[in-house]
Amino acid sequence: MTLYDRYINGETETVYNDIYKLGKDAFLETNFADTEKVLTETFERVSFNLGIIYKELKNTNYCFKTDFEFNFERPLIKPLVDTDNLLAKLDKSLRPFGFVPISLKMFYKIVGACNFGWDYETNEDFIWQCADPIQIASLDDLVSEFTDQNTLDDLKECYEDDGFVALSLSADYLHKDNISGGQPYSLQITSAPSIDGQFLYEEHNTTFINYLRICFDNCGFSRITNPKYKNDYQTFFDKVRPQLKRI
Repeated sequence: MTLYDRYINGETETVYNDIYKLGKDAFLETNFADTEKVLTETFERVSFNLGIIYKELKNTNYCFKTDFEFNFERPLIKPLVDTDNLLAKLDKSLRPFGFVPISLKMFYKIVGACNFGWDYETNEDFIWQCADPIQIASLDDLVSEFTDQNTLDDLKECYEDDGFVALSLSADYLHKDNISGGQPYSLQITSAPSIDGQFLYEEHNTTFINYLRICFDNCGFSRITNPKYKNDYQTFFDKVRPQLKRI
């Protein structure tokens, strides 16, 4: 049975564990077509799930930002028409430091971008406290930042100090609630081509794909169930969870 067949049959996490074990062999001709089918199915499900969550949040009068200056402020963005060109620019800019994981490229090709952050400038009364709504920066804004010479100079220093660099994709949960917080959640650039990468500075210490899985397990809000904040989320969960697809 192929990895894709197993994934369709429900072995979503096990299949990815097996893909990660392949390492560089995942890119062999005999393996990559199957792996790519799994990734395509995964990110089609990610797109589907985001649509469901967005619809239900709108039904609850969730306070999304409506006055946009940049794409990263929009709740949902479909893949940009120049996605392939933008990814090529990002690859070229980051090549001195490593490789953008395939998982992020597939996200931008199939999903687009999302920002389910509460618009605290319009309404400071958050429906849920420190719930950490899913937020993945739009590709055009990411490319604009990581092709800037000042940013590249900073990346060079980081690479010399830490041995790696990372792409900032999301504010941390405190900044999302207009509270001074820590570093943005970031995807680590890998030294060799990779299927997925580590999602840094987020409390679960996991990969990008598994971070998305955690978000969907919690209906788009990775920390909403933290008992410290006593969020009233069950009615929302009851509506959303049955509609979501496992990734």
